[in-house]
Formats: sequence, C-alpha cells, structure tokens
Amino acid sequence: MPAITLKNIPPDLYERLKQCAAANHRSINSEIITCIERSVRGRKLDPDNLLSRARELRQKTKRHPLDDADFRIAKLAGRP
Repeated sequence: MPAITLKNIPPDLYERLKQCAAANHRSINSEIITCIERSVRGRKLDPDNLLSRARELRQKTKRHPLDDADFRIAKLAGRP
C-alpha cells in the first residue's frame, strides 16, 4: 500500500487531529485517511432530500418573514 509522509504540520492542527482521532477512537493515521477520503470523494447531493429539507425549513420560518431591511439591519449589527 502506498505511503505518504506529512511534514511541517502546524502544532495546532496536529493537536486538533489528535483530539478528533481520540474522539472517533482512531489512530491519527486513520483519522488523516478519513479526512482525506471525505475531502477527495466529496458528498453527493440527493435533490429530493435537499428539496424536502428546504420545504421543512420554509415551514418552520413561515411565521417569521424577513425582508431586505431586516437583512441589512442584521448584517450591520454584526459589523464594527
């Protein structure tokens, strides 16, 4: 099986990898392989599922309509 050597991994990234590996009960190597697989393979979207989720969200927010002015106010509130 091919091998890859990783060099110059930033300490904070390595620490996060260690934490994720521990949380998922995997070795760091297995965690890295899982991350690479997720990144390279991507995620296929199911249009029916996506539409269903959009319709559910629309129903949940039906009673709380927003207009451009509301969005503008919200954006300005989050900016210095």
